[in-house]
Order: sequence, then structure tokens, then C-alpha cells
Amino acid sequence: MLFKIILLFLVPSVCFSHSLHHVFKKVNPTVVVIHIEDSKAKIKNVLNNSINKKNIGSGVVISRDGKIMTASHLVHSADNITVEFLNGQKIPAHVLSSVPQADIALIQLKQIPDILKVAPLGDSDQARVGDEIFVIGAPYGYSHTISKGIVSARYAPGDLDTELGMSELIQTDAAINTGNSGGPMFNDKGEVIAIVSHIITHSGGNEGLGFAVTSNMSKKILLEEKPIWSGLDGIIITKLAGALNVPQKAGYLVQHVARDSIADKLGIQGGTIPTTIYDTKFLLGGDIIVEMLGITIKGNSNTFKQIRKKLSLLNNGDEISVKVLRNGRILLLSNHLGNEQ
Repeated sequence: MLFKIILLFLVPSVCFSHSLHHVFKKVNPTVVVIHIEDSKAKIKNVLNNSINKKNIGSGVVISRDGKIMTASHLVHSADNITVEFLNGQKIPAHVLSSVPQADIALIQLKQIPDILKVAPLGDSDQARVGDEIFVIGAPYGYSHTISKGIVSARYAPGDLDTELGMSELIQTDAAINTGNSGGPMFNDKGEVIAIVSHIITHSGGNEGLGFAVTSNMSKKILLEEKPIWSGLDGIIITKLAGALNVPQKAGYLVQHVARDSIADKLGIQGGTIPTTIYDTKFLLGGDIIVEMLGITIKGNSNTFKQIRKKLSLLNNGDEISVKVLRNGRILLLSNHLGNEQ
């Protein structure tokens, strides 16, 4: 009996002594802090939660030529992006591709640092519910912070009733907070299996559910498909369409337009008047898009899948046209697709 009791004390100390120290030390230099600036920052701070008030997020280097994966909601409408490395070096970057409906984006460093560490992209299809994972990011601005958890659940595109209808998601119990957005989720081998997207929480803290977009979906959309960055940030309106004199059942109310983006070159205008309706904060005064590339805006995400597909078929020099409602009038805006960077 004494022998059995001794074993009970010894076995747990072996089973639960796993440390991520060495794998963390290896991949930590591949993780970056992303600083965002835009011309509407003061207005956005009135509207958005703390993740945008701090204008900070995370990302991970995925190629030796300076490409970085991050979250679309972090950089999609940014005018200026600065990437900060583990050693404190800061380098400007620009958006190559951004897909808000999947909340993933690819940005490009404007110069390559002397020492650039690249994170390996893992096969997210191999990640099983119950597998251990860890997340590195800048929660509340505390850069290169690690949190550990498991794969709590997996969701195929369309499984969840969210705005991210295109996303294949991994749910986790790892602590995710403001500033973790865009940061990598690693498996225990140090491979990136997902990019942190958002949390669902009542208080804004990490006691909620964390979600990240799988690496396989990120690779497919960002690396295998044609890069597209509209630079357009807005919301679909349906209930308010009539009140705002939109001549159809739905429209896309523009909030902000990133400098030098496709939308900026088209002359699309963002909002300026902070408003709260139905407990939702947004900006009025900007254009309401009613049609893009001949596709009528409808009250569902399929519209933007169609627009993205049509954009992907365009070549440099092809015309882009958009119809907007501005000051009570329908205007046709057009330009030719060029080198947006």
C-alpha cells in the first residue's frame, strides 16, 4: 500500500511538467507588433473599442521577402502601418491583400531587416480538438506575451452566424485580449496553424471565447489567390436604408477609406458624423455604395464574394466603376485599375 501511494505522488509530476520555453524562444522573433495610423483616428476612437483606441495589434512573418500575416480588421483601412520587431526595430509596411469577410490580411515590409526570422506555416487540417496550442501577441500593448490553451472547437465556413462567413475558424480557451488580433496561434511544434481574429465576451476580457482563422484558409486566400485591397471600411445597412433615402433595400455605408487604396483612387468618401442607432455606433455623412462593378449591393455577404471574384478577374488598366448615394444624388465613380501600392 505504501508503494502505491508513493507512485501516486510521483506520476503527476512527470505528466504535467511540459514546458513551452524552448519552442517559444525559437518562434518569438517571428512575431511582430503592428502599429496603425489613419486620418480618421480621432473619430474612430469615439466609435470603437479599446483594440482600435490603442491602434495596435500583432502579426507573424511568413516569408524571407518580408510578408506578414495579420488580421484584416486591423490593417484594412489603415493609412500608415509600422511593424515593430522583437529587438525594437520599426519598419513601415503596406497592405498587399485584405479580406474583411475572412478577417485575414497580408502586408509587405518596405525594407527587410538585417535579421529576419520566418515562422513555418503548419497544416491546420491536422489540428484536432483537444490539441495544445499557444498564442503570442501584444495584449494591451504588452508585446511578445504568450498564452497557452487547447483547440476547443473547429468551424467550417458558414457554420457560425457571424460576419466572417468565409472563415474557417479554430476556437480556443487560450487567453486572447486587445492587441492579440492578427497574432499567430502555434501548435506544440512551433508551426503557425491559425491567425487570431476576435473574441466573444460580455466584459471585453479574456474569459470569453477566442477565435482564429486557420492557416490553410489564410494560405489559400492570401498566397494562392490574386491579392486585392480595396481599402474600404463600412457596414451593410438594411433597416436604415429607407431612412437614409437609399433607393433599394440595402446599401454599404462607407466609414473610412484608406489612403492610396482602390477606394481612395475612385474618390469614395468616408463618414464624419459619430452616431448611435439601435445600440450600434457608426459614422454618417459618407457615401452609401449601391452598386459596384455592376453588382447591386444586397443585405448579405454573398454580394461581396461576387465583387471580390469579379475584382480578381480584372487586370491593370481595366475600369472599375461604383455607384454611390451622396447628398441625395446617385453618382457614378470610375477609375482604371493600376499599381495601388
